[in-house]
Amino acid sequence: MKHIYKTFDTGLKQVDVFEDGAWVNLINPTPQEINEIADEFNIEVNHILSALDEEERARIEVDDNCTVIIVDVPIKEQEEGLGAYATIPMTIILGDKFIITTCLRNVQLLDDFSSGKVKRFFTFKKTRFILQLLYKNASYYLQYLRHIDRMSHKIEHELHKSLKNKELIQLLDLEKSLVYFTTSLRSNEVVLEKMMRMENIKQYPEDQDLLEDVIIENKQAIEMANIYSNILSGTMDAFASVISNNLNIVMKTLTSITIVVAIPTMIGGFWGMNVKVPLEQSPYAFPIIIVFSIVLTAILTLFMVKRKLF
Repeated sequence: MKHIYKTFDTGLKQVDVFEDGAWVNLINPTPQEINEIADEFNIEVNHILSALDEEERARIEVDDNCTVIIVDVPIKEQEEGLGAYATIPMTIILGDKFIITTCLRNVQLLDDFSSGKVKRFFTFKKTRFILQLLYKNASYYLQYLRHIDRMSHKIEHELHKSLKNKELIQLLDLEKSLVYFTTSLRSNEVVLEKMMRMENIKQYPEDQDLLEDVIIENKQAIEMANIYSNILSGTMDAFASVISNNLNIVMKTLTSITIVVAIPTMIGGFWGMNVKVPLEQSPYAFPIIIVFSIVLTAILTLFMVKRKLF
């Protein structure tokens, strides 16, 4: 899917044909669209294809007629329920008269720009646009990290009254998301530091300050991801021990009940055998055996309660 946007005096508008200073946004493009863009702007097909590989690493490449920036962007794996998070690559191709973004999915980050939600965004200010993209990307990492933290607190509350593995599995999904985030943020950090040394990226007076803000936001996201990951890992270990301990308590209680119930069963079994037993001629044998079983059961129960075996 291909969309072309350009900033006019009246604001951002979608156009049908590319013009100088326009932004080309490719979302999971078809092979035909890839070849058309590559021919029109004289760029390598691999620059576009790199964003379609979920395992592509973040990096910067400087070609003859363009600069290729690949960064990882956060996504929600599930829209409903708690869900989990992951990251996918996004490619930004910067040329003298064009800027192209390519992504495998229609992420919220690009929607914010195409829908005009981002203020002071102009397609013809290409380097500023790149820095605004990166700043917004770091902001989404921070937003999703805070959501992960809230979800972990919610699941932790559920774990206080649960003996099942469902909540632990949900915590594991969140921990995996944090691992993805941490890895991607560190890769993005390398890209940002390299951009700091590239003069062609900073073409406007405010670009230096904006790039520094992006680096600060990215570092903050890395620190938050590390902190939440450590807390989540410790929480999982603690609650795994709690669940195991609760299970041991339940098993101990059931075992104690089994032992207590076995007393009258055992006595009834002895007097039910087809052999000579005491009191077999007595007319009061049945009530005596019942009372004897109750007394033994009560004594054993009191002993086990005193020993805290229940």
